[in-house]
Amino acid sequence: MTSVSSHSPHGQAPLRTVQVLGGGNAASSAHVRSLAAGLVARGVKVTVCAPFEAERVHDFTGAGADHVHVPRSSDPVAVAALRTACAGADLVHAHGLHASFRAALALGGRRVRTPLVVTWHDRAHAEGARAHLLRALERRVMRTATVVLGTTSQLVDRARRAGARDARLAAVALPAPRRPAEPGDPDPLRPKARAELGATGRPLLLAAGSLDRHRGHDVLLDAAGAWRGLDPVPLLLVAGEGPLRAELQRRIQDEELPVRLLGRRDDIAELLAAADLALLPSGREARSALAQEALYARVPLVAAEAGSVPELVGDAAEFVPYGDSGALADAVVRLLGDPERRRELGEKGIRQAATWPTEDQTVAQVLSVYDELTQPEPML
Repeated sequence: MTSVSSHSPHGQAPLRTVQVLGGGNAASSAHVRSLAAGLVARGVKVTVCAPFEAERVHDFTGAGADHVHVPRSSDPVAVAALRTACAGADLVHAHGLHASFRAALALGGRRVRTPLVVTWHDRAHAEGARAHLLRALERRVMRTATVVLGTTSQLVDRARRAGARDARLAAVALPAPRRPAEPGDPDPLRPKARAELGATGRPLLLAAGSLDRHRGHDVLLDAAGAWRGLDPVPLLLVAGEGPLRAELQRRIQDEELPVRLLGRRDDIAELLAAADLALLPSGREARSALAQEALYARVPLVAAEAGSVPELVGDAAEFVPYGDSGALADAVVRLLGDPERRRELGEKGIRQAATWPTEDQTVAQVLSVYDELTQPEPML
């Protein structure tokens, strides 16, 4: 049975929460949409502070929440808008480093009595002077937050090192329940999807993630050059957008690599349904959405043995050393020639996915934190 907030059953006013988004990545925005729907269903009043674009894509109002436009900025105007939206809230819950910093500013730092919960979905990445700024922001946010919820144990440990008073593991479920793919159950639309993607009669590989330096796309292109000699030649699709697009596209053209950059996509599950393998070369992934989608879809995953991916997927992936394009290419060639190993990884993936929290469990855990922080003290 679905539990409800303990604020409502005893005649008290519904719990009033504000969810703060910076417009950040799609995974955190989708999580807030899922969380808002679950909280509203349990009698919690939810206001989502996010840019108009995030509301357009994720439809927080359709989940029963109120939406307040707050731009992705820490300037005084944005902070003032956020301060107004948070006035009278019982609790504020911010998602991501920059949104959490703005929430801390809006609430007045340590002087405020409104509980601030921070969910840390992933580490922000930067180099040089900007890296020092990010570490300073981390320390400020972690020390200000009442509770920090890290989506991986590595993030929880990092939060504690940065000075968090209370840091806990709170894995985030993929939004929308997924029916695991059934073994031997062919998708009648798969041939059509593969044809549209240009992969008729050849293996199809999929990678997804922002086109940033730390994602390892250069390693993917090096590996693609190595498996170019196969017959038929595998086609690698890369879903995502980012600052390296022009550089990667030049390499693909100059070296005639069997790779297509798809740009930003919101149909990763459908792309995976057409794929033979999923590739994850990044060394700093937290709770990778691609890894989770691949396991649900029984698509064998080849991943760098780095970040939090091993913790997430267990033995349900073929791991290679981070940054080793030769090992990545070898693993792809080996799996394409070994249908039994691909089937084994698919079975292991389904078993591993069954251990992950559901959306309902995720909402229940968050609500238990809210109640812990907002329940009135018992009278003696």
